[in-house]
Amino acid sequence: MNDRSTPTTAATHDVVIVGGGHNGLTAAAYLARAGKTVILLERLEDVGGAAVSAQAFAGVEARLSRYSYLVSLLPQRIIDELGLDIRLARRRYSSYTPLPGDPDGAGLLIDNTDEAATAASFARVGAGGDVEGFESVYRSTGEVAQALWPTVTEPLLTRSEARALVGDDELWDALIERPIGDFIESRVQSDLVRGVVATDALIGTFASVSDPGLAQNRCFLYHVIGQGTGEWDVPVGGMGAVTGELARVARESGARIVTDAEVTRIDPDGTVEYVRNGHERRVTGENVLVNVAPEVLDRLLGESPEPPREKAEGAQVKVNLLLKRLPRLRDETIDPQAAFGGTFHINETYAQLEEAYSGMTRGVMPELLPCEIYCHTLADPSILDPELAASGAQTITVFGLHTPDRWLTDENNDATRQRLQDAVLASLNSVLAEPIEDLLLTDADGRPCIETKTTRDLEQALNLPGGNIFHGPLSWPFAEDDDPLDTPAQRWGVATQHPRILLCGSGARRGGAVSGLGGHNAAMAVLEG
Repeated sequence: MNDRSTPTTAATHDVVIVGGGHNGLTAAAYLARAGKTVILLERLEDVGGAAVSAQAFAGVEARLSRYSYLVSLLPQRIIDELGLDIRLARRRYSSYTPLPGDPDGAGLLIDNTDEAATAASFARVGAGGDVEGFESVYRSTGEVAQALWPTVTEPLLTRSEARALVGDDELWDALIERPIGDFIESRVQSDLVRGVVATDALIGTFASVSDPGLAQNRCFLYHVIGQGTGEWDVPVGGMGAVTGELARVARESGARIVTDAEVTRIDPDGTVEYVRNGHERRVTGENVLVNVAPEVLDRLLGESPEPPREKAEGAQVKVNLLLKRLPRLRDETIDPQAAFGGTFHINETYAQLEEAYSGMTRGVMPELLPCEIYCHTLADPSILDPELAASGAQTITVFGLHTPDRWLTDENNDATRQRLQDAVLASLNSVLAEPIEDLLLTDADGRPCIETKTTRDLEQALNLPGGNIFHGPLSWPFAEDDDPLDTPAQRWGVATQHPRILLCGSGARRGGAVSGLGGHNAAMAVLEG
């Protein structure tokens, strides 16, 4: 019997990378700069994966960050070590959240530069007593971020080591050991303010804030530790500018990047088979770094892991819109540029989030879908044609929560996409002073500039199982105390059951979001080995 873990052919490259998303490009850049022979195989026509910019509307010069859209978890260390020319724009406003049903349309505006104005806004929505509690939430998460953030580009700590590094057992238990809902409820009382905090635990994660499985806690942790501050920034030039830089450095360092190359099989001996231009080809690497979801890797290996892998399921809908101008708000005291200048929360009170989750577990869509908006062009108008930008046009991206993939099929995807789009627009209109539909620009064919992506769309376009934006369930950024940490791949959180094959994408430990961590850590494991 042939031992598939033993190489049967000589390696053609030091490293074969499967998948040209931002993590694959990060790994390629690091390894090529270290003198390794690297070939990267990408299924699509262009590299970038979910971190791309695209002209989404025919004849309209606007390059939208079509899928992923903000940056927090990309370490400055990676930017500096690779010499990436990347600029990130910091937003003045943290968030704006209208109070649902308020006759005056009052909302909570959190201004990072004006504590007095923020306190007055808390009072206006009847949450004046929550100012200190809200601030304490982020002081506490800041303590954890300062402790854990520097570790994400180092070999894994164990749980006990990470706990000791945080140094506050009560805080550790609140964020890591118990459902995040307990922490939120202990710090703030207002339903509106609790919702503002809770959304960081639920973006792309279908869970209750009280779920004992703690998927929401892991999501929350990654949302608040980036850069040691939890700030989320706008990539200047769009998300494609980030992956464009990574691809430039990888190529200039000597990596060979092959697009339109669909990988069909991976063998544990390092052989990778792929199809390009109708021809079957193969390459063999001393190591194979896989920048695809673990479920996809299982299929390429022809394996069924035991115990079965937890199913990857996304739970979001993303809507991109191009507007003539920003909408007017019901609250005329708030400048729309301020409201849209941070994260605009819509129908995301604590109760609404929990009700939406409860309803969607039964397949019942809420009357008002929880959504949040960001406006790229307020921070960075460069993604628009100058004439279009001068006209006052703005892009907005809406991220709808608690829309699990389990209710979509290939057969109902078109109808469900339209239904979700209608639900998103209705939710927006519930807090605006004018219908959002009236502000949509039209493309060269006279169609409204609106694009909606369901979880099924993400699976079909990007090969993301279940449309899960994290490639699967998120993991803690540390190892369990009894995890084996004997090999470089295990120590860096990128190991598979086959020594020559490493995860280098969002499915690696410490993966998820646009961070480059999967690629960096896989590269470090190769170099250490």
